[in-house]
Amino acid sequence: MADYNRIFAALDGGSTQEMVARRACSLAHSNGAALMFGNVIDSVPYEANGIDFAALCDDGRARIEADLKPYLDRARNDERIPSVQLEVRAGRIADTLTESLIEPFHPDLVVCGARGLSNIKYAFVGSVSTYLIRNLKCDVLVVKEFETEDGATDAPDASDGKDA
Repeated sequence: MADYNRIFAALDGGSTQEMVARRACSLAHSNGAALMFGNVIDSVPYEANGIDFAALCDDGRARIEADLKPYLDRARNDERIPSVQLEVRAGRIADTLTESLIEPFHPDLVVCGARGLSNIKYAFVGSVSTYLIRNLKCDVLVVKEFETEDGATDAPDASDGKDA
């Protein structure tokens, strides 16, 4: 198994975001790795409106802090994880994610979610996870959502990031 010293968790606000956070925290704990959570707010819909992107990013950061509070708190208090960062930027998603967040952090591993786009939508807009797999020079782990027997959704690794 590879040793990971720097893990980047790409958050998208979608259905797999919590699973990505959980998996990234677990991996950071197991490897004693620095951890960065990153989110990009798509600027394309707002570019003609003159919106305050700094305020939009502040709101996005506050939303992520609230949504992922248990995972962020656990990671920040985990002695095995040397540092935990959360960065939110606005821009074109794939470019901003790689150029402004991932590349400057120099991760050994990027954890992202699979959204499950339909074939038609995928053909037109592509997939961020596919872009990352094809363009990054580090390992990329795509966390997939699946349905359990009781109809709930979860990720294959439900580890809480603590040693057994």
